[in-house]
Amino acid sequence: MLTSMRYDLVIFDNDGVLVDSEPISNRHLAACLTELGHPTSYEDSIRDYMGSAMHRIHELVLERTGQRLPDDFDDVFHARVFAAFERELQPVAGVAGVLEKLAADRVPYCVASSGSHARIRVGHRAAGLDRWFADERIFSSEDVGRGKPAPDLFLYAAERMGVAPQRCVVVEDSPLGVQAAVAAGMDVYGFTAMTPPTRLNEATQLFADMGQLLDLLI
Repeated sequence: MLTSMRYDLVIFDNDGVLVDSEPISNRHLAACLTELGHPTSYEDSIRDYMGSAMHRIHELVLERTGQRLPDDFDDVFHARVFAAFERELQPVAGVAGVLEKLAADRVPYCVASSGSHARIRVGHRAAGLDRWFADERIFSSEDVGRGKPAPDLFLYAAERMGVAPQRCVVVEDSPLGVQAAVAAGMDVYGFTAMTPPTRLNEATQLFADMGQLLDLLI
C-alpha cells in the first residue's frame, strides 16, 4: 500500500499523461490550421499549442495573423479528433497500473484537463480508462473559463476534491501545465515522454517512464 503518501490528492493532466492523444490531436490541429491558410507543421503544433485550451489556440492565431478562426472551427476539429480517437487512441503505457494501485489503496486522484468534458470522456472510453474516472473526478477548463497556464483549473479541482493546494501534486507533460501547477502552489512532476526536459524545468521533479510515478509519490 501507499502508506506514506506525501500528498492528499494526485491531479493528472489528461492528454499525454493518461491517454496517448497528443500525436493524434496535434496532427489534426496542424492540418486544420493549414487548410485555413495558417501553415502549421506537426512540430509547430506541439511547440505552440500542446496543453492549450481551445480559447488559447484562437487567441494565438488572432494575435499572430490578425485573423479569427471560423466560428465552427472547434466543432470541425473535435469531430476529426474524436473519430481518430475511436480508431487509434491508446492509454499511456503504464498508467493503467498506476490508476489501479491508487484506487486499490484509496488514494484520492482526479483529472484536470485543458480539453473539454466531451474530449476527456471520448478519450477515456476509447483508451479503456473510463472505469477509473467517475464524473466527480473529472475537471475541465470548461469549468473555470481560463485554461492553463492560469492556475484556476488546478485550484478548482483541489477545492472540489476538498484538498488544500499545498497537499496536491500534479502530473503534467506540457510547459503550460507545469506553469499552472506552480502558479497554484502545487508540486508538479513533469512527464518527459514527449516533451524535452528543458521545457519542463520548472517542475518539482522529472520522470520519463510512468512506471516511476508511484515511487515519486511516497
